[in-house]
Parts: sequence; C-alpha cells; structure tokens
Amino acid sequence: MTTRQVLRLLNPFFRLIVRKPQYLIAVILAGGLWYGYEVTVARPAMSYMGVPQEVSAPANGSWTHTLRNEGFMLGYSEKLANPLWVTYQVKEKHFNSGKRPSGFSRDWRSLSGITHQDYTGSGFDRGHMAPNYVIASRYGRSAQLETFLMTNITPQKPNLNQKSWQRLEELVADSFSDWFGDFWVVTGPIFDANPKTIKGTRVAIPKAFYKILIKPGNQDSPAKALAFIFPQNAKPNASLMKFVTTIDEIEKQTGLDFFHKLDDAFEDKLESSTTPEAWRLSEVANRPSRY
Repeated sequence: MTTRQVLRLLNPFFRLIVRKPQYLIAVILAGGLWYGYEVTVARPAMSYMGVPQEVSAPANGSWTHTLRNEGFMLGYSEKLANPLWVTYQVKEKHFNSGKRPSGFSRDWRSLSGITHQDYTGSGFDRGHMAPNYVIASRYGRSAQLETFLMTNITPQKPNLNQKSWQRLEELVADSFSDWFGDFWVVTGPIFDANPKTIKGTRVAIPKAFYKILIKPGNQDSPAKALAFIFPQNAKPNASLMKFVTTIDEIEKQTGLDFFHKLDDAFEDKLESSTTPEAWRLSEVANRPSRY
C-alpha cells in the first residue's frame, strides 16, 4: 500500500479529530491503558523472570518489538526479519494436535511483511521457533495456527530442522514434560555480525540456534536450566550432549539478557553452569529423529 493510499484511508479519521478533539484524547487514553496492561500484566505472565532484553550486538539496534500470541510470545526484529527470541511454557497436554495448514501466513503486525513465498526455492526450511506440536497440544487450535505466522519462522537448513533440532523438540514435548512437569522454553536464532540474507529478501540467515529450558524452583529445589546451541551444519545423528552449553554463552552470542529478574547471585550461578544430568539428558540424547 502506498503512502497516498494510507493517507486516503486515514483522512476521515483526521477530519473527525479536527471536529471532535475529545476522540483523540480517548484514543490516547485507551492506548496508554492497553500498553500499561501489556507491560505490567500480560507480557510478564508469558515469560519467566522477565522479558528478554536487548543489551548488546547483534540484538540491540535490530528494531525489535514484542508480539504476544495465544500460546507464546516473541521479540521480532524488523531489521533481520527474524524472531530474536521466542518463549513459551510447556504444560500438561490438553488438546490433540490439529491438521497443519497448507502454508504459512504473513503477520500484519510486522513491517517487514515476510511471506511464505520469500523462502520458496531458498534451500532453507521455514523453521518454527514455537513448535507446532507443543503449542497445539497445550494451547489448542487457534494457538497452533499462530505458530504458522512468519514472525515465528527463521531459515533452518533441512538437515537441522528435520533431524537434531526435531529430536530435541520431541524430547521437550514428551520425555521432559512427562518427567518434570511444567517448565519454560526460550529459543531463537544466532547471527553473525553481518549475516547473509535469503536472495531477494531482507530475511537474515542465522549461523546457529539456541534453546534454553528452565524449570522454576520451589521450596524443595532451586530452579534448574539446560541450554543448547545448534550450528546450522549440526550432524543429524550426533548426541544432543554435544550441543549443551551455558546461558552465559548464549547471551554472549545473541546480545540478549535472559531471566534478569532473578536474584543476581543465583542468576550468575544458574547461567554459568551446565547440568544435563539434572534433566536426564544422557538417557535420551541419542534417540533417532522422526524423519
């Protein structure tokens, strides 16, 4: 849509504001109330210990805004045309996974306007960050369809998306969920300083992907975390133990700050440690992929 077309659509609104300025005051007040609710209530409820913050390159300066969906929330970079982070809570299964839609949808909330066709012929899969199955089985059909918005998608090599990454997503959905109950996931891409893009588009191509699992603490045990980095060329059948890392390393490579509302001393300990044994990872690290 051209600037002239946009102004033509908005012209009746402008004329109304000139005649009745009290409508403008009402719009401003409503917008302020909505934003206050988003920042103080809705977004904190959909993240663990604070919404991830952009603190250094490559995250800062990437024109990122938060998009809240029914079953997951994300920070979308208009500059990179990728989600920088996606977070969701894995809970008990309540729904059957519905049929996958035939394609992916443009998200009207994004200025980048990335479409299904932008990936066609690129050699990259349309990689879900909030997975179809996990969101569908925990939050229902409408939440499942939102995982097919292009703001939830990032370029993944087929061998990664369909093999080692899929293996981990299946463990998150099934084994870890059965063993540990409710926990949180934060996931997303990692970029070079000057990433290449899919030809003819603004879509930046990640060099790797991260996934962080965190189980909140209680009176009997402190919070525990498990973090991974998968390069685009990850070997399909490699043990998942090979991809274990620290949250500190993910923060260093992404420029994001996770879980900043935790007590500083505990946050430092949690984010610098690797504890795959606490998640029984070695028992399932060599399971084959579904595809």
